[in-house]
Amino acid sequence: METGTVPDRAPAPSWANLGMDIVSAQRVRRIIEEHGEPFLGRMLTPRELSDCRIDTGLHLLTVCGRIAAKEAAFKTLRVTGRPMPWLDIEIRRGPGGWPTVELSGAAAVFADMAGIESVSVSISHDVDYAVAVAAPVLFD
Repeated sequence: METGTVPDRAPAPSWANLGMDIVSAQRVRRIIEEHGEPFLGRMLTPRELSDCRIDTGLHLLTVCGRIAAKEAAFKTLRVTGRPMPWLDIEIRRGPGGWPTVELSGAAAVFADMAGIESVSVSISHDVDYAVAVAAPVLFD
């Protein structure tokens, strides 16, 4: 079995304000049934929706994972009294298939105000649920 290479270690970043979220596939399925697939465009960008497509349409648990990851990432920002800027937090498939978080607009402003350089996220899903955990990387 081949093993991947481990990059040289940079100085350890500072971590704080973990975020976590869980999403029910039944709940998302019901939303799609009641409001149609275009409703997801309020939460997921066109690039995210494209990442969630398979030959037969949207892969429901991948959609749920993206939603959970956005919620988890937003929780790391510790924003109060403001709605979540759904489309300003984008979860993409990075090199090796690992999820990456891209912040723009209001989400990038919130991160900057909190001293957050970037957000790291992990997503898992099984049968009826998707869960995500996010951790911010703080500026030095």
